[in-house]
Amino acid sequence: MWRRPIAPEQVSPLYLEALLGYEDRWFPIHPGVNPIALLRAAWQNLRSGGIVSGGSTLTMQVARLLEPHDRTYSGKLRQILRALQLTWRYSKAEVLTLYLNHAPFGGPLEGVETASRAYLGKSARELSHAEAALLAVLPQAPSRLRPDRYPQRARRARDKVLQRLLDQGVWSAQAVADARMETVWAQTPRAPFLAPILARRLKQEGGAERGVIVSAIDAGLQWRLEERLTTRINGTPAGTSAAALIVESDTLLVRAYAGSADFHDDAAHGQVDIVQAARSPGSTLKPFVYALALEQGLIHSQSLLSDVPRAFADYAPENFDHAYLGPLSAAEALARSRNVPAVDLLTRIGANLFSARLRQGGLTLSLPSGARPNPSLILGGAGVTLEQLTGAYAALARGGLSGALRLRPHAPLQERRLLTPGAAWIVRHMLASHRPGVARDAGLAMAQSRKLAWKTGTSYGFRDAWAMGVSDRYVIGVWVGRPDGTPSPGQYGAISALPLLFDIVDSLPRHQQWSAAQAPPPSVSHVEICWPLGTLPDPHQPQLCHEKRMAWALGGAVPPTLPDLDHWRPLRVSLALDADSGKRVDASGCGARRVITREFARWPTRLEPWLSPNRLQRSALPEWACAPQQAPPVAAPLRIVGARDGDVIRRAGPGAPPPTLELRALGGDSAQHYWLLNGKQTHQGERFSLQMTTPGSYAITLLDETGVYDRVTVIHAAN
Repeated sequence: MWRRPIAPEQVSPLYLEALLGYEDRWFPIHPGVNPIALLRAAWQNLRSGGIVSGGSTLTMQVARLLEPHDRTYSGKLRQILRALQLTWRYSKAEVLTLYLNHAPFGGPLEGVETASRAYLGKSARELSHAEAALLAVLPQAPSRLRPDRYPQRARRARDKVLQRLLDQGVWSAQAVADARMETVWAQTPRAPFLAPILARRLKQEGGAERGVIVSAIDAGLQWRLEERLTTRINGTPAGTSAAALIVESDTLLVRAYAGSADFHDDAAHGQVDIVQAARSPGSTLKPFVYALALEQGLIHSQSLLSDVPRAFADYAPENFDHAYLGPLSAAEALARSRNVPAVDLLTRIGANLFSARLRQGGLTLSLPSGARPNPSLILGGAGVTLEQLTGAYAALARGGLSGALRLRPHAPLQERRLLTPGAAWIVRHMLASHRPGVARDAGLAMAQSRKLAWKTGTSYGFRDAWAMGVSDRYVIGVWVGRPDGTPSPGQYGAISALPLLFDIVDSLPRHQQWSAAQAPPPSVSHVEICWPLGTLPDPHQPQLCHEKRMAWALGGAVPPTLPDLDHWRPLRVSLALDADSGKRVDASGCGARRVITREFARWPTRLEPWLSPNRLQRSALPEWACAPQQAPPVAAPLRIVGARDGDVIRRAGPGAPPPTLELRALGGDSAQHYWLLNGKQTHQGERFSLQMTTPGSYAITLLDETGVYDRVTVIHAAN
């Protein structure tokens, strides 16, 4: 028999209304037997000369399911006695639960959840009015009314239920009319499998004990995982599949293993084990580059990073949303998965070292033949398996120790040092500090979202969507996509894999899922730092601290803001000032009576286009008291030619095409130019043609490699 346990509160209320309204209206109040129904059945049987009605309550039907008997008067008497005993011993909810899980639905199907999934391909939580009425009537004649074989019979029986519920006022006329319009459709039930891909893998690997293969799988977690995958994949484009792992953090035992969403789905290559397949990881490797940057003393959690257009040799990464946010802390850049800061850190660490450290920790990157590690690694320019990636993420919950996942309970624990305990703790804390709305919108309860560290990823061309989650008890890895490698446009980690991850997290046992927040290891300290320098506050020079932030630092090191390797300028400068006016003076003193020296803090040049007026004013250097004797050479200012700030643009006339601005970069000291439209990078090059298709405000920014910029705002006014 095929049976999936389910409780009354997990079943659609529509099904319970249909079941009780059709089978046993007085179930909540009778003692297990309805005397009026029995007398009516006896009268009908006497008039017909045979048994045509049994007058059974739901409790009596449960009694017969548990103790089958012949359709005789002695059998009916025994059924009545058992029903009274059930009511005496069990609550109404317990009796109803027995019915929900043991009622026959045709063939080997027992229970409403099993029938709903076998016939309708969905959980009994999600039934429509028509589907609830159909499943309510099937146990009366499960073989004769099987909807996959006899849809017309099933429809007549369903409509009979709908009519009775309408007569009783349980459902409205409109709801019943809509339900009658639904055709009866059911798929042919297929044998249920529990972790079929894992079973095949373990069989191929051998190691049976007396003919029995023992796995580490928790059957309850496996059922819930497969249910979540099936529910989420229903309604996705054809050929879409999913894979997921639930791993115990402490032991690395795999408690649930789904290599695909549906083993029987040939269109989605359901028998392919995605857990072992090499796929592009998208941004899921970013936490490890931040961890290595922490270990090397390059950053702390609140280090100032630059999310701006730039090129790294011949590699010019863009953000997923084609927008740039300017100044960000390391924690914000990781939580928001910004590409440019991650590539910047990888460039400083070295792609070869990064790849070697991952390999040391058990995560081997698959590169094209002849290729060497390069900056694109951090954005998915290599292949990883879900199995190894999950083992690597386990380091965030295990003090930096990753390891090989254990499929069998007696498999040896093979650990590797991937990260230091302090770096692992800080990165996990950074990943658990997401914006609350992201978790809430994706379906995770707020209390849980504050205790789950997670990261998403999307490969180039929307081929792979990832979501990785880490809690104290479990590490969870999720992949969504098409196994054949074809793109799934519009499907990416945050909308495809992340909601599935949260579904899985919400299905975990509450008493096992969370524990108190881990205390930081001794190597981690909580310190106050200052932007833009990134260092500790200097009580003797408060003017250097423009903004204060609390940061997690590793090993007592509080590294300063990283220098721009391509266009360096000191962020901390010492200037000679006229003590009376506060203006700058050169070596001549500009006639000042007294000259003092004072230090100033500046923001990185590349960030200036994104600084607010307050930040710009705070970091502006004093003006000169006199023209300096040796002024440094200054390149011609960078300017936008073709539009002026405040210009109002209109169509040439009714029916004329939308206006087009032909813009050109003039001046500056760089051959590389970036054009941003309303904050998003739109074009690279000296010239930019902007077609203004809709009325509104257009903020146009021209930026070069040195951080010099010009900005104009033009208005496209409706005629």
